[in-house]
Amino acid sequence: MKLYVIVDSALSPGMAAAQAVHAAFAFALAWPDLTSQWQGSSNNIVVLQEADLGARADALEAEGLRLVRFHEPDLKDALTAICVEPEARRALSSLRLAA
Repeated sequence: MKLYVIVDSALSPGMAAAQAVHAAFAFALAWPDLTSQWQGSSNNIVVLQEADLGARADALEAEGLRLVRFHEPDLKDALTAICVEPEARRALSSLRLAA
């Protein structure tokens, strides 16, 4: 059971790390019961990268997956990261690990 964070592939490594943390915290607040299950069973996080986060988030939501979108105020509210529930594993298998 892994939690998936997907960051904008255009971000620098440091910025991507910060955005991943923001998204993970937002997910924990939005889905506390699911977060508790995940933390109790594995506590593993996978950070991936994607060029078009909006389209990816839309597709994941269309599949009924739970997620949060994080928009960075310092980047004109750009969508910089999403955090997705563990059930998204198959839907994310084509993405690369964040660098």
